[in-house]
Amino acid sequence: SPCSRPQKVCLCPFLPVHPLKVSTCLYIIQHPAEESRVLRTVPLLAACLPPDKCKILVGRRFNEDRYPELATVCRNPNTLILYPGAEATNLEEVAVMSSSPSVMIIIDGTWSQAKDIFYKNSLFRLPKQVQLKPSISSQYVIRTQPTNTCLSTLECAAVALSIMEKNKSIQETILHPLQALCSFQLQHGAQIHHSKEHLLKNGLYDKPMPKNKRKLRRMELLVNNVKI
Repeated sequence: SPCSRPQKVCLCPFLPVHPLKVSTCLYIIQHPAEESRVLRTVPLLAACLPPDKCKILVGRRFNEDRYPELATVCRNPNTLILYPGAEATNLEEVAVMSSSPSVMIIIDGTWSQAKDIFYKNSLFRLPKQVQLKPSISSQYVIRTQPTNTCLSTLECAAVALSIMEKNKSIQETILHPLQALCSFQLQHGAQIHHSKEHLLKNGLYDKPMPKNKRKLRRMELLVNNVKI
């Protein structure tokens, strides 16, 4: 079945009957560690879109010799990479000025894995860098996020596509199977995972504080609500 899950927790009824019609093509750059995660969101995203609009490349290092198609995509002026930072433009501003079909690259992994992939692959610094406004909280409540506004790959794609396609219903359609996934897991014993930011601010963080000064500083910034 499309969702590849046991019948008891099948998510197929929550997927769109037909793949969504979109003009934007997604390239998901997936860290190899994500392949082994049982509750990853990319398969649900792929099940919502046509195969030619959601292409998944797994790896840590991407160069022009091994990935000529990706290199061509990265050099295309209509290609965007969704990665927040000082160099990134808000996607809403880019979408207003864009009229032609775009390609968007999204890195799938933990924040540290995504950072490693972004900075150690020069190809990913060729496209225009964009980010989402932190206006919604993650609904992926069965996995711990660093901050309250960090989103899963599926959620990032859902929001980005709804902006690029100027169609809010796309976001609702793609989030539907994620909401069902979390509901099933909670019904079968999973616990709601608050963000690390929430746990630290409310004195609920029960793990040993890191000895590494850099990691400790990042946690202090989270508590003080400083953007990192």
